[in-house]
Amino acid sequence: MSEAASLPQVAGKLKADAPLAPLVWFKSGGAAEWLFEPKDLADLQGFLRDLDPSVPVMALGLGSNMIVRDGGVPGVVIRLGKAFAKVTRVDEVTLECGGGASGILVSSIARDNGIAGVEFLRSIPGTVGGFVRMNGGAYGVEVKDVLVDCDVVLRDGSLVTLANADLGYTYRHSELPEGAVVVAARFKGRAGEPDTIQAEMDRISASREASQPLRSKTGGSTFKNPEGHKAWQLVDEAGCRGLTLGGAQVSEKHTNFLLNVAEATSSDIEALGEEVRRRVKENSGVTLEWEIQRVGLSAEARSELTQ
Repeated sequence: MSEAASLPQVAGKLKADAPLAPLVWFKSGGAAEWLFEPKDLADLQGFLRDLDPSVPVMALGLGSNMIVRDGGVPGVVIRLGKAFAKVTRVDEVTLECGGGASGILVSSIARDNGIAGVEFLRSIPGTVGGFVRMNGGAYGVEVKDVLVDCDVVLRDGSLVTLANADLGYTYRHSELPEGAVVVAARFKGRAGEPDTIQAEMDRISASREASQPLRSKTGGSTFKNPEGHKAWQLVDEAGCRGLTLGGAQVSEKHTNFLLNVAEATSSDIEALGEEVRRRVKENSGVTLEWEIQRVGLSAEARSELTQ
């Protein structure tokens, strides 16, 4: 699938061999075979409809909770731009949000319209599409608690609306179909006072700033909290605070965060995560599950493909 001629015509931007490292928080990893930024919904639908069904498709938001492996991502990576970043009020307590809208934008517009209950989105660095797919959450609230339904373009280009109940939500997981792209979602909060909502957003912001390494090249929470445990505590108790491997390090500020401190490769970061998992299992008997998405091919797998 390296020939542009084999791809459908688009109105938006379609770029071959597009570096993904600048687009993800870790600032590491390889390139997308193709990066597509659709002009609008019709452009996205037409492209997926006409694209060879065997070509893999992956949606990319702000790249905040993701390791892109060093060999890059085969197929097409889809990134939703400004056309998908609008947020509008539907009624007194409901917002319609484009799949490319950021958590900060959603929570700010909710505040301006006196809609409480979605303040937690202020603290998640990502877009609506990613929140919906991963059941994003923070401070005791998850997307499943506020989502009414979402509009999704399936791999064949068809547009469907899925209700909250259709998504099979569990902790940081949904059953959204493979290759599907969330283009819009409705979030329902409750009536509130803008000043009170702003105060809650400020509290969340200050709490994150105090406890998380926000100004570093990181991927957010690395491991899911196991039942009855806090991942950071298990990592800390296993003696992993500040542990390094290559250019990657376990944060000393919050041990459930991995950092790119010295031009780390994605391989460094992932290997460090696996070493942390090994030590935690050895120390506590608990097997940590990755929360960060790891996508694409290793450098070794890529070189085998190109030989």
